[in-house]
Amino acid sequence: MASSQIKTTCCIAGGGPAGMMLGFLLARAGVRVTVLEKHKDFLRDFRGDTVHPSTLELMHELGLLDEFLKLPHSKVDHVSMQIGEDRVRIALVGLPTVCKFIAFMPQWDFLNFLAAHGKKYPTFDLRMQAEATDLIEANGRVIGLRAKTPDGELEIHADLVIGCDGRHSTLRESAGFKVNDLGAPMDVMWFRVLRENSDGQEVVGHIERGRMLVMLDRDDYWQCAFVIPKGSAKEVESLGLDRFRATVAEMAPFDLGGRLDGIKSWDDVKLLTVAVDILRRWYRPGLICIGDAAHAMSPIGGVGINLAVQDAVAAANILAQPLRHGAVSETTLDAIQRRREFPTKFTQRVQLIMQNNLIGPALQGSGGRPRAPLVMKMLQWPLLRRIPARVMALGIRPEHIHTPEA
Repeated sequence: MASSQIKTTCCIAGGGPAGMMLGFLLARAGVRVTVLEKHKDFLRDFRGDTVHPSTLELMHELGLLDEFLKLPHSKVDHVSMQIGEDRVRIALVGLPTVCKFIAFMPQWDFLNFLAAHGKKYPTFDLRMQAEATDLIEANGRVIGLRAKTPDGELEIHADLVIGCDGRHSTLRESAGFKVNDLGAPMDVMWFRVLRENSDGQEVVGHIERGRMLVMLDRDDYWQCAFVIPKGSAKEVESLGLDRFRATVAEMAPFDLGGRLDGIKSWDDVKLLTVAVDILRRWYRPGLICIGDAAHAMSPIGGVGINLAVQDAVAAANILAQPLRHGAVSETTLDAIQRRREFPTKFTQRVQLIMQNNLIGPALQGSGGRPRAPLVMKMLQWPLLRRIPARVMALGIRPEHIHTPEA
């Protein structure tokens, strides 16, 4: 028996970008919602914190942009990449948005901001240290879930359960959803390097034969991604920290001096195992998955957090009225998948093209020095450079706030 039971209209498992945005928007629309987050706070390093103009535009539509931009962040209006001898640059030009830049913001600040605004509504219930462990079903329908908390097991009954519990989703596994694994030829080793004012301000990347480094400006430090072939982390570690630091120094676009001495052990380097997948079907009666729980994205382009937020906005737009009336049909859930499936698949397709035709071969060290694909060079032309800017900054189907405040 559960140590306690509650009843709500909508229960969201996972307090990441998708879960917190959806919980906030549903509460804003007058829907009783309970959001479960398994950690005691949102303080976790090397999580997606690339906030694109599409997400900033949503903050503007909500009337929260000025307050949002008071949070610690840095601004970037272009991305540079050195590919062997070629240098390409994507500038955020011609965007029909209030903000024409990417904001790099710690994810915990972003999530705390959404939590604070969600709590302004009496229908918003955020429960920290509550981890969804299993679904509750009756007559072929999901009617709630069980969660582990410091006070024992919590049983939550809800008209709708939404899985936002990430790429290793417990709920999607419990539901038996089928996953299409699209493959990823790489993993990422994340670490920090102190930043100096003379370094410049931009996102920089460098791809050479067998190696790739990306450096993201975080104001007082660089968040660095050393990209390696899939499953080769143990091999990289076996060569030693000195070799690792030397390779990073060679790939950096400026002299890092003794700053790499800050990497004192492999504990200072966090491994991200990259996965790209998508559920064949995102829902079943009483349950739907969105965000990473429905589709794990590659870190290419930093689109993950923004695609998750777009899922949340679309879901809120479609679900608010049915949830208020207590009638969420499979047709309603199917409408969410149909709305978000195409932009997800398109984005994943672009990521796979980059992985399979540029990053993968470069990391394997095949052939000579890597070269920028012809299409990337063509997109540097003035008449075409708005295309990659819009795709990266806005996505294929940017969502807008349609749910009125209750």
